[in-house]
Amino acid sequence: MKRILLKPAAVLAAPLVAAVLLMAPSAVQAKGQPSFFNTKEVRSSDLKAFTKWTGALERFTKARKSKAALKCHPGPGEMRICGNAEWIDFLKQVKGKSRLDQVRLVNARINKAKYVLDKNNWGKNDYWAIPQEFMSRFGDCEDYAIMKYLSLRMLGWKDSDLRIVAVKDLNLKVGHAVLVVYMTNKAGKRIPLVLDNQIKKVVKASSIRHYQPVFSINQKNWWRHLS
Repeated sequence: MKRILLKPAAVLAAPLVAAVLLMAPSAVQAKGQPSFFNTKEVRSSDLKAFTKWTGALERFTKARKSKAALKCHPGPGEMRICGNAEWIDFLKQVKGKSRLDQVRLVNARINKAKYVLDKNNWGKNDYWAIPQEFMSRFGDCEDYAIMKYLSLRMLGWKDSDLRIVAVKDLNLKVGHAVLVVYMTNKAGKRIPLVLDNQIKKVVKASSIRHYQPVFSINQKNWWRHLS
């Protein structure tokens, strides 16, 4: 499988991550809980530092109510699914599938998009795109993760089962972002699965050894990950 060299600014050089790393444990929780990628996590509901994320969610809400949401903007690549209409049609097609099938179908569809650096797309080193923007202009690693996250939310998934995760790729020595989805098995145990634009299939988080998470986040909470 061909791997894409991702820009370090996506995670490692971002001021946001620097702020997260400088936060004292008391700013979240003093004691970590076991988490994915062989780490411990500490949780906080204070999202003030995550303005790119909260800003993207606000823009998404406004875009859904706007007529401009159906507009197709010029952009690179071949997977042209512009505006809400075609995205919603896709979601309707997978709505009745099992939860695992939904995860696999969403991951496969979004991974067809072309990888485009934020600098080339938006003239910025780091920009968190919403689905309407991603569908017309594509994006980089965090944009794939956001697109998958919001697709599953639109399909009725609980926010508590989803997290966007900023990681260090220990093999490539760069920053990266993925979506982690929690599935409950027959024994009632929550199993984290990884949706990654660098990996073709959905895989268990336990099968990945080369990612070191820095933080993960959803709409209500964020988690700092400790090794």
